[in-house]
Amino acid sequence: MIEIDGLSKRWPGADRASVDGISLTVPEGTSCALIGPSGSGKTTLLRMVNRLVEPSAGTIRIGGEDARAMDATRLRRRIGYVIQDVGLFPHWDVAANIATVPSLLGWDHARIKARVEEVLTLVGLDPGRFAARRPHELSGGERQRVGVARALAGDPPVLLMDEPFGAVDPVQRGRLQEEVLRLLQQLRKTVLLVTHDVAEAVRLGDAVALLRDGRLVQHAAAAEILARPADAFAAEFLGADRMLLRLALFPLSALPRHAAPAPGPALPDGATLRDALARMLETGTTSAGLPGSGSVTLADLLAFAGRG
Repeated sequence: MIEIDGLSKRWPGADRASVDGISLTVPEGTSCALIGPSGSGKTTLLRMVNRLVEPSAGTIRIGGEDARAMDATRLRRRIGYVIQDVGLFPHWDVAANIATVPSLLGWDHARIKARVEEVLTLVGLDPGRFAARRPHELSGGERQRVGVARALAGDPPVLLMDEPFGAVDPVQRGRLQEEVLRLLQQLRKTVLLVTHDVAEAVRLGDAVALLRDGRLVQHAAAAEILARPADAFAAEFLGADRMLLRLALFPLSALPRHAAPAPGPALPDGATLRDALARMLETGTTSAGLPGSGSVTLADLLAFAGRG
């Protein structure tokens, strides 16, 4: 669990705080995405959690322990950290990069080797093909996967991610989001994520915290913040298509199943209400076929969306 209470940061000479009295909790095994305009304090807040930036005021507790009272090095070894430019050591191979924290923790060689292979497999990279490669031999998406693997290598309970997919192309970004979402659901880490992308925030965050000028505007479950923005600024920032984004958070099972078939191929397993709406628009019909049999209807989908 991450507990942030009254956290502030004022840089010397600044006319206002970069982070101003923010309080929020990320329950154990859940994720929270920090969003907001440039300069809203997202990255400063994130970097105060592992004390790469020292707070001016307030408290941070990690698993009930006061992070500000802990030795900073020991704290950081308990927290995985993924950044946009990855920061791999260029003259080390992938295995050595991933082994950084386990080595610092004093693990023996056999345990480190097994863990490197395990986390490479977790992020979808074949250890036999990738462990001995150098960072310059990897694509942008592969480097980002190695960065995630390195952050997970010491099995930290907390994971911080700062714009982790900002440097990769849209296709790779979507694939990496899917891979990380699978990992988060499987590993149940406590995650704080910074992103400027609202769609990414609601896809990866169980909750979303919206910041403006260093202050917390709204902190709510992803579906809740999309349905009920706190004010005009929140509504504008989340975008006019926020209800479409919200539909992507719900499975087809959220709607009644009708026995009548629908035209065209059935939706795949794992499809969402947004996928169902897209299929209806594509086919020009008012229903979409479900995996196996049956269908969902536009009328039911609109009624669901209207309920918020």
